[in-house]
Amino acid sequence: MITLLTVIHVAVCLFLIVIVLLQHGKGADAGATFGGSGQSLFGTEGPVPLLNKITTTVAIVFMLTSVSLAYFSSSKSTGSVMSGLNKPKAAVVKKVKEQAKMEEKVIPMPVAAPEGQETAPASMEEAAKEK
Repeated sequence: MITLLTVIHVAVCLFLIVIVLLQHGKGADAGATFGGSGQSLFGTEGPVPLLNKITTTVAIVFMLTSVSLAYFSSSKSTGSVMSGLNKPKAAVVKKVKEQAKMEEKVIPMPVAAPEGQETAPASMEEAAKEK
């Protein structure tokens, strides 16, 4: 239903653009009063009444399709884009806990004895003090 309504809406929109572009501006009537009018097909007034009726009809259809599409889109949504963001949170917490456990299991590497010394210092701080 919404797809059909969208197709109709786009077609009416394009048709409305064409109809509006076919109409004459207000300044075009001045040339017709001095004998420049060759529009005897539509009568003495030209296509103005016919194009006005078509434009009004198409504009009403355009407004109705706009309002109906807005109504369907507002009543259709049941969920939120943000609703799925809570699911990955548990996986992230689990991964952080695993990394914390791995950091606890890290065994420090023994420091090599500096040149001229037979035993290595017990910690990095002692090695820094000796230098």
